[in-house]
Amino acid sequence: MPRMGLADEAEVHGLSAFGDLAYPPDFKHFSYVNPNAPKGGTLSLQIKQAGGNQNFDTFNTLNIFVLRGDGAAGMDLTYDTLMAGSGDEPDALYGLVARAVRISPDELTYRFVLRPEARFHDGSRITAEDVAFSLDTLKTKGHPNYRAILTEVVGAEVEREDVVAIRLSPQRSRDLHLVVASLPVFSRAYWNGRDFEATTLEAPLGSGPYRVGRFEVGRFIEFERVEDYWARDLPVNVGGNNFGRIRYEYFRDRQVAFEAFKSGAFNYHEEYTARIWATGYDFPAVREGRVKREEIPTRSAVPTQGWYFNTRRAQFRDPRVREAIGLAFDFEWTNKNIMYSAYKRLTSFFEASEMKATGMPSPEELALLEPFRTDLPEEVFGEPYVPPVSDGSGSDRALLRRADELLRDAGCKREGRRLLLPDGQPFTIEFLDFQPTLQPHTQPFQENLQRLGIEARSRIVDAAQYRRRMDEFDFDMASMALTGSLTPGDSMRVVYGSEAAKTPGSRNVAGIANPAIDALIERIGRAKTRAELTIACRALDRVLRAGRYWVPMWYKDQTLVAYWDVFSRPDKTPKYGSGAPGTWWYDTTKARRIGVER
Repeated sequence: MPRMGLADEAEVHGLSAFGDLAYPPDFKHFSYVNPNAPKGGTLSLQIKQAGGNQNFDTFNTLNIFVLRGDGAAGMDLTYDTLMAGSGDEPDALYGLVARAVRISPDELTYRFVLRPEARFHDGSRITAEDVAFSLDTLKTKGHPNYRAILTEVVGAEVEREDVVAIRLSPQRSRDLHLVVASLPVFSRAYWNGRDFEATTLEAPLGSGPYRVGRFEVGRFIEFERVEDYWARDLPVNVGGNNFGRIRYEYFRDRQVAFEAFKSGAFNYHEEYTARIWATGYDFPAVREGRVKREEIPTRSAVPTQGWYFNTRRAQFRDPRVREAIGLAFDFEWTNKNIMYSAYKRLTSFFEASEMKATGMPSPEELALLEPFRTDLPEEVFGEPYVPPVSDGSGSDRALLRRADELLRDAGCKREGRRLLLPDGQPFTIEFLDFQPTLQPHTQPFQENLQRLGIEARSRIVDAAQYRRRMDEFDFDMASMALTGSLTPGDSMRVVYGSEAAKTPGSRNVAGIANPAIDALIERIGRAKTRAELTIACRALDRVLRAGRYWVPMWYKDQTLVAYWDVFSRPDKTPKYGSGAPGTWWYDTTKARRIGVER
């Protein structure tokens, strides 16, 4: 039970969306780590998830929290947060910079009590002023995603050097306190006189387990383990941060990157190309056992990967047009002929979870949807939309015939081999990307579109131009994998909310602006129980799927990893993740055996 403190505030050692915590106040470490893991060695890899201003192909700034520039991979390793997450729970946080949290009865004020030993890398103490400064800075000067999520944060008040009170609006969403507790803590003294919104190649002062080491813009960046890291013995860190050095390598071509891995240029690789996974691992180091590969099951949230329509463009405003375009993608043929039947088709925005809508709406879902009945397609109140299964020929005539009917119903007309939009202009689509990896999948799709009279082509641009065009919504269609969540909340606004649709740099790439969706996102954010959350997500899933905002791609419920045999790991993996490589450590005995110790 939480302890009661000032003015009947509940004092807790951890936070979660619904108040449930798997670990008690006196826990020593997470169950899926080796508390005695040795420290040292090098983990070298590529960036696998990009957030904020980060770019998969390059970097030119060490500030990843603003819109400007292309942020470097791994910079989050240099910052501590008030609390840290657990891989055994979908949304729980436990004390890091904060040793405890005092929660007001109305749950609108959260007092974070800071640890007196918390320090920045220069030895200065982390104080409540630093926390308040960080929150205010991200809310007013941070990347648009931070600004959107922090709208309902009223402010941060310094009550003592070690106590900061975060006050939330009565309109707060359910998980806003979790967002606040997960934000990086900046040094107010360091940023005094510096422009937070500018790009920089000076490593900002941090407090995390690593600090920036050597780097070469656009090529690599290294992080060195902080040997006297103030929080190394805290329960949330025991058994983690095991590598002496972490190095991120950048490559503009995925095949070139794979060749570099084969040569030992980096030692850990997550594979995303089914063709390479099926045929590319017959090289000497694999045959000799020096390189291992595994398919590690994971219960992590499935990303919503697909070709997203920019509905701000006139040719995509009619959902019948968007559905017709989706019918031209033959997943069954693509999966068999290009991806070695390794994937499953995405059909939902909450795939492989209890939040995915199936069958007819439940009475509870209908209660959320009925107020918007006049503004929603009738389909929302029936079976959710599922892309039809093709005959696997690559060009299913029945589906293309249906697509042609939808286009004509939307006012498009055929003129010889060309399809004209209702305004008489030729129907053209440019698929924007920054690398050619998906061209084998996209080209057959485009050929089917051309059979419908649509001039479809790809435009491959450099990574910086791609980022700029996506931030400015200057594209027709683009492929993207948006990170999912096991406990959706505030971040949904950034991806599907109307305000985000008109905010440059937001993740609402499709331009979704729908009052019903906004209302359901609010409902999701205010759900008091997981049952309420599940119902609201299913209702939202129905509306999003009826909107035909994307051409869904595919997913795999396993993480495909290959690595040089220089690592060891705990026997247990976290419930909601693979544990790779965060819980692993460098094994010098193995490294010596295969002759790559470093």
